[in-house]
Parts: sequence; C-alpha cells; structure tokens
Amino acid sequence: MAKEIINTTNAPQAIGPYSQAVKVDNHVYISGQIPLVPETMKLINEDITDQVKQVFNNLSAVASAAGGTLQDIVKLNVYLTDLSQFETINKLMTEYFTEPFPARAAIGVASLPKNAQVEIDAIMILPSH
Repeated sequence: MAKEIINTTNAPQAIGPYSQAVKVDNHVYISGQIPLVPETMKLINEDITDQVKQVFNNLSAVASAAGGTLQDIVKLNVYLTDLSQFETINKLMTEYFTEPFPARAAIGVASLPKNAQVEIDAIMILPSH
C-alpha cells in the first residue's frame, strides 16, 4: 500500500501532526477542515454561514490538490458546536454538492480548534481510469 500525502497552499496548513489528506490508491482521506482562511490562518469571522462556506472552500482546495472535486466525496463528517445550525449545513450543501449527495453524519461537539463553530472531514473516491 503506497500512501501519497496531499498538501496545498490553497487550504489551511495543518495545525498539528497530521496531513491535509492522505491518498491510497483512488481513496482520499481528507482531514477535518475548520473555517481558516489559508492566507492568514485565522477564522474567517463568527458568522456560521461564512464559516461553513470557508470549510467547503477548504475541502474543495484539498480535493483539487488530490485530483478530484467535491463531487467525488462519498462521506462527510460534520462537527457542529451548535446543532441548531443543522439547517445551515443542509442549505449550503445544496450550493456545493449536487445529487447524488455524499453520505453524512452530523455530530454535536462541545468545542473545536480555534473556537470554530464547524469542522468537516471527508472521504473521497477518485474515478478509476
């Protein structure tokens, strides 16, 4: 099994001992993304909509660096500090994904790194050539 480490400056750099993503064959495991702006490594702002959009943009950048797109994602894990924002996730997912939508879990958590309100990780399967 050959592992390829995926790294891009178009997404926030890892803030710990982990990789942005790891590719094994045509499977890509994308680490949790929080709403950090890649250029500043600071949270975009406190607005949940802006935070979710930034997370999807970060996921998209990592997916692209691995040779895919958001449409190749088959599983999302969404972590929210306020589960009442669940509808925000649903609404914004329809702006970033088209049917068939990926499988998804939404988990309420007490806190996230950098006081983010949302974190999302993903599993992506690249098309076989």
